[in-house]
Amino acid sequence: MTTTRVAVITPASMNRLDHLQRQRRFLDEVRTRGVEVVRVEAWLDTEPPPAAPSALFVHVPPGRDGMRVGAARNAAASLALAQEVDLLVFLDVDCLPGPRLIERYLSAAQAHPHDLLCGPVTYLHSVQRPSTLHDLSALTRPHPARPLPPEEATVAAADDEFDLFWSLSFAVTPTTWTRLGGFDDAYEGYGAEDTDLGRRARSLGMRLRWIGGAHAYHQWHPAGSPPWRHLDDILRNGALFADRWGEWPMRGWIDSFIEGGAVEPHGTGYRRVAQSRREDSSPMISPASRLAPATRSISASRSASVSPDAP
Repeated sequence: MTTTRVAVITPASMNRLDHLQRQRRFLDEVRTRGVEVVRVEAWLDTEPPPAAPSALFVHVPPGRDGMRVGAARNAAASLALAQEVDLLVFLDVDCLPGPRLIERYLSAAQAHPHDLLCGPVTYLHSVQRPSTLHDLSALTRPHPARPLPPEEATVAAADDEFDLFWSLSFAVTPTTWTRLGGFDDAYEGYGAEDTDLGRRARSLGMRLRWIGGAHAYHQWHPAGSPPWRHLDDILRNGALFADRWGEWPMRGWIDSFIEGGAVEPHGTGYRRVAQSRREDSSPMISPASRLAPATRSISASRSASVSPDAP
């Protein structure tokens, strides 16, 4: 029987080591007949990573403006392609694979080899710490911001849904990845590189498809709402995105910064208010209002209110 090789690419850092170790265990539990999983970890810290059992790795240290998540994913994808894999699956370090994630992405890629494939993501609560794959079914409640096809179905996204592309969990064939050209490594720090990739896919005439049954589960971690510590990243990357695509992403966060007195409109964009508040003194919005990428792109206001969490 022919073996299909699937790369699972995970950007990682030491401050998410517990999440990474749980993901490793769950990937070891995923068994898909005729499939070999090739794990590639993309380490983002300044220091080289600790040795990882049964995984390849690349090390892409931070740039001037922060972690280079897009560049690290690109480097990991290049290493995976050198292993002659048949499919690239990108899975955030905070995400656990559902039992059929690989199976469903493979099936969708066989039917739609030129498309960008995205499965549902469930955001786990702080008290939900699954121990095995068998724990996941009862926890499944995919994020409501995106379409949810039946378990065996795929649904083509509408043109105005491309900003709902999240890099937390997605898959592409090597041919499609090469055509996309990977993530734009000009983005450093938090936000916008995934929305940029979705826009590029649309500009190239690609389809984005929602893949029923390809569930991933985002492990809980503390997060401010809005993310004050990422304010400068959001302004810098937002300006880069706006220069390329003619509108600002993450508008929900920017509006919250404006309401908090930290950011103001400036010309066609936004800037920090002089002597704006520090993160530790900034007002906080209830975490329940964040709902992770919940308000991500609902028009240009469908443009991401949140970027998927960086490691």
